[in-house]
Amino acid sequence: MRARLLPLVLLVLAGCRRPDDTSALLSDAKQRLAARDGKLSSYVLAGTAHEGAQTMDFSFAYRAPQKMMGTLGAPASRTYAWDGEHFFERNDAAKQFFHYKDDLPPEQRVGALTQIFAPFAPEGFRAPLLPSQGVSAHRAPHPRGPEAVELTVKPAGSDVEVTYVLRWPAMDFLGKRIRSGGDTSEIRVEEEHCDQALAVCVPKRLTQWAGAQKVAETTLSRVELNPTLPSETFALTAPEGYTVQTKTFAVAGAQ
Repeated sequence: MRARLLPLVLLVLAGCRRPDDTSALLSDAKQRLAARDGKLSSYVLAGTAHEGAQTMDFSFAYRAPQKMMGTLGAPASRTYAWDGEHFFERNDAAKQFFHYKDDLPPEQRVGALTQIFAPFAPEGFRAPLLPSQGVSAHRAPHPRGPEAVELTVKPAGSDVEVTYVLRWPAMDFLGKRIRSGGDTSEIRVEEEHCDQALAVCVPKRLTQWAGAQKVAETTLSRVELNPTLPSETFALTAPEGYTVQTKTFAVAGAQ
């Protein structure tokens, strides 16, 4: 009797397996990323970006859920701002001020804002956007960890693979690797700014690599986490003597 029952018991157990470690780790990582994202309701950054022979100073202010202002230093000398309803651009070099009418549907608006403001906020201040499919997770050692979790995004049918390296269990950003065909690129966190009260660390200096060659570096001279930022911070006005124009909000029109 026992001999006949044993195969049946094994089949039942096989059908009731617990989720594998990868699935459980990915679910846990997403929950921790959401919790970390909720800790940062606002921040102010200022720094310098170097790429080749080019150097650009910049500053950025953010307040949740969607107020942003980014400023580029000379020779660009421009400021972009979104106050949650209106988009503004101030060109100090040309003494021009633009107020953009927002006629975009929500999805296109988000895409336009992301394209405009993403260069101002280095990796590691907001949680990475992960698709619902094609994401795997595993633990790995890391010198800044000492333990890290790697979240790898590989869409079906694509040869592009993106891996986010995050400190475990705090989910602080430690690096990002991109593989496309035979080419590889990487962003590395070289220095961090840590806030003990928030239990959060953010990048202070990052380097970007193409293969074994360093191609760019961003250094933040100012990092303020959760400062008080009134709504008027993000509502630009035209200085005296500037030409004022109204345009339709679009990505191309804001560059």
